[in-house]
Amino acid sequence: MSIEISKVTANIGARVSGVDISKPLDEEQVTAIREALNVHKALAFDDVHLDDEGQQAFARHFGDLTTAHPTVAAVDGAPNVLPVDSERGRANHWHTDVTFVLNPPQASTLRSITIPPYGGETLISSSAAAYRDLPAPLRALADTLWAEHTNDYDYAVPDEQIDEEQAAQRAQFTSIKFRTAHPVVRVHPLTGERGLFIGGFAQRIVGLPVGESRKLLDLFQSYVTRPENILRWRWSPNQLVLFDNRITQHYAVDNYDGLPRRLHRVTVAGDVPVGIEGKESYSIEGDASHYTSVAE
Repeated sequence: MSIEISKVTANIGARVSGVDISKPLDEEQVTAIREALNVHKALAFDDVHLDDEGQQAFARHFGDLTTAHPTVAAVDGAPNVLPVDSERGRANHWHTDVTFVLNPPQASTLRSITIPPYGGETLISSSAAAYRDLPAPLRALADTLWAEHTNDYDYAVPDEQIDEEQAAQRAQFTSIKFRTAHPVVRVHPLTGERGLFIGGFAQRIVGLPVGESRKLLDLFQSYVTRPENILRWRWSPNQLVLFDNRITQHYAVDNYDGLPRRLHRVTVAGDVPVGIEGKESYSIEGDASHYTSVAE
């Protein structure tokens, strides 16, 4: 059976059928999936029967794996697998995975483990579509800007509203401080597309005070979160979603009344981002060599 790609929305997302990702893929299959990822940014695979080893084997077709996270603990016995578990916190903010390090993952895989009976969707947005939507003057401005990304960011929940467990999770997340400067407009290394490379870890525009930075980042982010640019993925059992972390953002919707929700995430090591003038991102604070190699 040949691989079939079916679009889910105009700007982002496709379902992939005709391939069993629980088995080793041949070069032709990997190329077809990679090409589909370049076009659609996020790919969904239904009726997959994978364990943690199988998910890692699938992700390895696209490059070396990162460890689970620079600061957060992995699944026991699986150092490359991150439990995305509602009991350990909820990523209900727009972000691109781990942009606070010099070379964030190029791709992320999420696999459904425990799904609530309602809610718990993952929103994935095309930052390439967002960039295309910018009016010409805003696009010209964005092309010139750089932003500092950090894991020690301004949390939406004030300190006095978090309990001891949440405080411990926050302390673990920031146990190693990272700050990295990335171009606001990143050029995709395979397609040459431009995308807005911002999200929740982007806290300040280089050269601007925090107040002005926030206004500009919010303005650019409003194009990322336009409904037309978003795939709203309702999880089912035995699904895997692969998305291009270089040119998307995502958000885990907290709308399931505290019911159990768990996904497993495996990420593929990425390259150092490059802006439109060919300048690479640079690290300001924090060494992530324990977490990821640098993809060539």
